Amino acid sequence: MEILSFGDKGWGDELFIATLMTIAVAITAMIIGFLFALIFTPLKLSQNKFLNLISNTYTTIIRGVPELLVIYLFFFGGSGAIMFVARIFGYNDYIEINAFLTGAFSIGIISGAYSTEVFRGAIQSIDKGQFEACNVLGLKKYIYFFKVIMPQMLRLAIPNLSNVWQITLKDTSLISVTGLVEIMRQSYIAAGSTRDPLLFYSVAAVLYLMLTYLSMKLINKLEQNYSRGY
Repeated sequence: MEILSFGDKGWGDELFIATLMTIAVAITAMIIGFLFALIFTPLKLSQNKFLNLISNTYTTIIRGVPELLVIYLFFFGGSGAIMFVARIFGYNDYIEINAFLTGAFSIGIISGAYSTEVFRGAIQSIDKGQFEACNVLGLKKYIYFFKVIMPQMLRLAIPNLSNVWQITLKDTSLISVTGLVEIMRQSYIAAGSTRDPLLFYSVAAVLYLMLTYLSMKLINKLEQNYSRGY
């Protein structure tokens, strides 16, 4: 198995770095997704029809189109949009968008659409008496949200957020089209260089399965922590 060893003769170190890149993109995308969810979940639950329309449009479009198309739109379309604006100010050279930021942002938007629905469902599953009790006690909205509602929401949301994380982790393979060297891109390069695609794509599958397994172990710990007393 010298071909998978670390050093000049093997691809082990390159695959290890690619795995770290996959983890970095997935975590960054998940954080971006949470930020989008924090913005659009209140809009989903708002009594204002216009705000509902904005949030529903976001979740419907993003969940309704292929993830690869979203990445293409932001990577190639985003570069074109920035160059168009730059030409207005007299800059005519080519502008290349950072592949890591574009990939993480694109996947983050996808993750945010699913996370929004997860948070919405979790909040709506909380007994209405909890909200009424907070109002009777005269608690300020930000206090009862962070002290009463959010802990219960997380308990209900974590099992479904684990699915969102799995989607996000696997979607990182799609950003190989941007040239970012993560697991799939590195496996493609190694397979082409050694003419042994079966080996390297099998290694890629094992790496994704390992990340998935370790993720599920961590998520199960979080679920147990937030489910204490139930």
